[in-house]
Amino acid sequence: MAGQHGLNKWKWVAFFIAPSLIGMLIFIVYPIISSLWIALNDWNLLSPPVYVGLQNFTKLFNDPSFWRALQYTLILISLYVPSVFILGLLLALFLNQKLPGMIVVRTGTFLPVVASWVVVSLIWKWIFNPQYGLVNWALGALGITGPAWLFQPQSAVIALVITSVWKDVGYIALLFLGGLQGISEIFYEAAEIDGANRWKRFRHVTLPLLSPTMFFIVITLLINYFQMFDQVWLMPMKDSAADRQVEVIVTEVVKNAFSYNQMGYASAMSWVLFALIFVITGIQLWAQRRWVYYETE
Repeated sequence: MAGQHGLNKWKWVAFFIAPSLIGMLIFIVYPIISSLWIALNDWNLLSPPVYVGLQNFTKLFNDPSFWRALQYTLILISLYVPSVFILGLLLALFLNQKLPGMIVVRTGTFLPVVASWVVVSLIWKWIFNPQYGLVNWALGALGITGPAWLFQPQSAVIALVITSVWKDVGYIALLFLGGLQGISEIFYEAAEIDGANRWKRFRHVTLPLLSPTMFFIVITLLINYFQMFDQVWLMPMKDSAADRQVEVIVTEVVKNAFSYNQMGYASAMSWVLFALIFVITGIQLWAQRRWVYYETE
């Protein structure tokens, strides 16, 4: 009887998880396996795939366009991640204050997060316009000649980072705010009794207890921003130097797949991106033991 009861239980378990499991197999597992098979083939979407083994990967590592895209990806990440991390933390510390109207302020800071990247890109493309944009207008009022922001690679990188930080800082601040509000007041009271000033309480209480949130934010920022696409695709002025040079890995994948019809090569590039993200995530998971503090009962 007990065995029959256990069998019936697992039948019901299988019945309820089957829809999600089938969806995962069809829409996640099967595309992943298919993309690996496509990476080993030469396929232009018009003729049948031709197996070429690791030829796509060999071509990839000798392709200057891929290395330029990887370079710009790393540059954008190195500028974006520290900026949004620090600004998000500072904004969260402000939003954590018990001030009148703070609910309205919190809502306002989160509005850019839910806005479409298409809308955000068009707005900031106008703001950074060198002729009538608000940024160069403000710089001109200070006697500074603004650059052609979205026409030149160097200034376009800065514009992309500013736009990305503006859109994402509210989300990062929300995560930090959740971490701050999860810290018990007991720790601050004990530190204050021991004579710790505000800076020491922040340095020795807030930051260690906030480290799990910091770790989550850093790892998600890196994973997401290695896959950046929308702002790089939409914001640089078409046919400008910035449009021709500022590429990231995902824009190269899209171009090779749908502009050049090199599906095998694009799939190989995607798998290299996956391997890069996997390695960096693994390093972060290993390194967390050195700086992440998990509060225990």
